[in-house]
Amino acid sequence: MNLHRKGRAALVLALVAVVGMAFRVSWNALRDIAGAVGADETAAMLYPFVVDGLMALALIATLVLTGDARKFALRVLGTYTLASLVLNYVHGLVPELHSDGGARVDWTRLADWDPANWALVLLATSLPVGSIYFGSDLVAKVLHHRPTPITPPIENAEESTETAMKRSTADLPESTPKPITATLARVPNQGPVDHVKAALVFKPIAQGDALPLAPIERRTVPAESTRSRRATGRLPEAARSPRPKRTPDQLLAEARKATADWPDAKVTAEGIRRAVRTSPVNARTLRDTLLAERAATAAEAA
Repeated sequence: MNLHRKGRAALVLALVAVVGMAFRVSWNALRDIAGAVGADETAAMLYPFVVDGLMALALIATLVLTGDARKFALRVLGTYTLASLVLNYVHGLVPELHSDGGARVDWTRLADWDPANWALVLLATSLPVGSIYFGSDLVAKVLHHRPTPITPPIENAEESTETAMKRSTADLPESTPKPITATLARVPNQGPVDHVKAALVFKPIAQGDALPLAPIERRTVPAESTRSRRATGRLPEAARSPRPKRTPDQLLAEARKATADWPDAKVTAEGIRRAVRTSPVNARTLRDTLLAERAATAAEAA
């Protein structure tokens, strides 16, 4: 394990050394290109970090991000790699761009053909602005990235389940008793029954005894309709049977007959309403009439 770690560390150090030397070679060309497009000495020294530094940042982002964000980082890496390659190639073709011992290069043309010169100047001057935009976007994507946790596969799942079942069985303090099964027998009831000729009762019997079976009577059961009944509402007035409407004289006659043996204290509107089945208004009218008749009868008798 320790040897494996040492090998990985040595590989990383070697890679860093190679990348550092490659950056030094590219740094010389990019510095001269920056001086040729009008950058001062300090800007020309920092220009290689703008281009090749963003390439390193995009490479790290591709190792962290996933999905569309990773594709975006790969596009940035490819674009700036291609741009650095073009500028290094132009630096090799134009001898006037080469600096002598780190001296500042005077402002010069990158190509003899004007459209090519304009395109190269646009490329060299737009790379710092692109580094600001794409670098900020990559850093934001890396900071907001939430890696998906990887659940390792469970090996020998069946064996682990079986082992857990065996352990759980062995952990029981005592064995579970067998369930007691009660045997039930049907015995006909001797009592008279009106709606059923025979009723069945259940009595426990010991195992091994014969099971007395009661005779089974076959009855015809009316078939139930599978059609659902529709809920009916209030019966309309036209479908109801007409109730005869009584006149006031008929109501008074019925009230006299119903309250003939009632004392005066019992002659109330509620009592009359229940006796003759009329409305509360008619009951109060009948009460007043009956009480007035009784008072008149009592006065005549006096």
